[in-house]
Amino acid sequence: MQDHLIIFDTTLRDGEQSPGASMTKEEKVRIARQLERMGVDVIEAGFPAASNGDFDAVKAVADTIQDSMVCGLARAIEVDIRRAGEALQGAEAARIHTFIATSPVHMKKKLRMSPDQVVDQAVKAIKWARQYTDNVEFSPEDAGRSEIDFLCRILEAVIDAGAKTLNIPDTVGYTMPAQFGSLIRTLRERIPNSDKVIFSVHCHNDLGLAVANSLSAVANGARQVECTVNGLGERAGNAALEEVVMAVRTRQDFFSCETRIDTKHIVPASKLVSSITGFPVQPNKAIVGANAFAHESGIHQDGVLKHRETYEIMRAEDVGWGANKLLLGKHSGRNAFRSRLMALGIQLESEEMLNHTFLRFKELADKKHEIFDEDLHALISDEVLVPQERYRLVSLIVHCETGETPYAHIVIAEEGKELRAESEGSGPVDATFRAIEKILTSGTELQLFSVNNITTGTDSQGEVTVRLQKAGRIVNGQGADTDIVVASAKAYLSALNKLHSKLEKAHPQV
Repeated sequence: MQDHLIIFDTTLRDGEQSPGASMTKEEKVRIARQLERMGVDVIEAGFPAASNGDFDAVKAVADTIQDSMVCGLARAIEVDIRRAGEALQGAEAARIHTFIATSPVHMKKKLRMSPDQVVDQAVKAIKWARQYTDNVEFSPEDAGRSEIDFLCRILEAVIDAGAKTLNIPDTVGYTMPAQFGSLIRTLRERIPNSDKVIFSVHCHNDLGLAVANSLSAVANGARQVECTVNGLGERAGNAALEEVVMAVRTRQDFFSCETRIDTKHIVPASKLVSSITGFPVQPNKAIVGANAFAHESGIHQDGVLKHRETYEIMRAEDVGWGANKLLLGKHSGRNAFRSRLMALGIQLESEEMLNHTFLRFKELADKKHEIFDEDLHALISDEVLVPQERYRLVSLIVHCETGETPYAHIVIAEEGKELRAESEGSGPVDATFRAIEKILTSGTELQLFSVNNITTGTDSQGEVTVRLQKAGRIVNGQGADTDIVVASAKAYLSALNKLHSKLEKAHPQV
């Protein structure tokens, strides 16, 4: 029998550390439900001690998820661990993941602790965590640059203290695949009680080797991989979940393990994370990029037409491509609409919210001949998950003519009161944003303006992401419409609503 390779997803924690990728509680729950549907074994929901917002988000995920284990991260200090334990109380299955640095440079320069003190603190942390759950994971931060003798010593100690999983991180993405695989093999061989734990890896992509290092570790006995959807994460990101999963699945002749991931949910998860974070997926991204299964070369096209496996090692439909058409239209009923939302894992909190979303769906169906699942995801983000909607777009008139200065006239409702302004700009979107600022004078800095088509065709909705920063807080706003300028106005107001609601925490790096 094949071993089980545990997929530990940290999109909601490490992925959120990408500058500008902070998520609201509602957005985290929505992604967590998709991860659960995909069959992810462990969902690391956040860092509860980082902020009250992160605590609430981890608690919400723990209270919602039934089929995956929910994990909270904590430094090896008592206050962090107790905070994590409290946030995870409602989980069907909970794990606390605690860490402390073990490389000489980290211990000396950052922690200012001796090796003996670090070992003692790690053991204490495991014992504190076990007061809340028997499932405790330990990470020696910067393991790739740690001295092997000390690494063996501290890992043996935490196993004796009750750790069930040892996660070996390549924190700065420095290690080469052969080195990293050898490190995992050496630790398993040298630590006397290593048979009592599962070895895990958490690799960063600074040199583009996160997936390669992770797979090298798996080939050398690691049985958990920590990864993120789309490879999202701090700096250059983490190992991409979709690449790790499909590599193991495609090369069963090489790997003596398999995952429990339902791969048909990979592309929907990728699109959802991209939509919520505002980080588009590059077209040539493995597995989930728009061109991942496209063939331009005549030689390749000829080969695929004759026999698919000449140039394709995976089937596009196996990862969720080509199965996303929603056969609903303006004549569809509410029950069919509700059923499709449920199939997509979108759960609305009330009948009133369902009715509101259904009306917006009907409006969209009047504009578009074909509706796709991506349209529904955008609709939910645009209309339902806007927290405490203080500002709402009422109407927008934009004039744009060759040789003339564009201008916009906008009407915004602020808590029921209509406010109007008009402004010129270098283009229709610039004029629209200037008009909004004439009304609201938010004092924010625009960090990102991104436009992506949600589906194909000239009647496709455009999805706009706007990223704003003010006083150290970074928020993303999304808007979708068949009119790009209208979508832009919605996205800008969505970001301002989040800024006003204070539901998004300050970025961890600030």
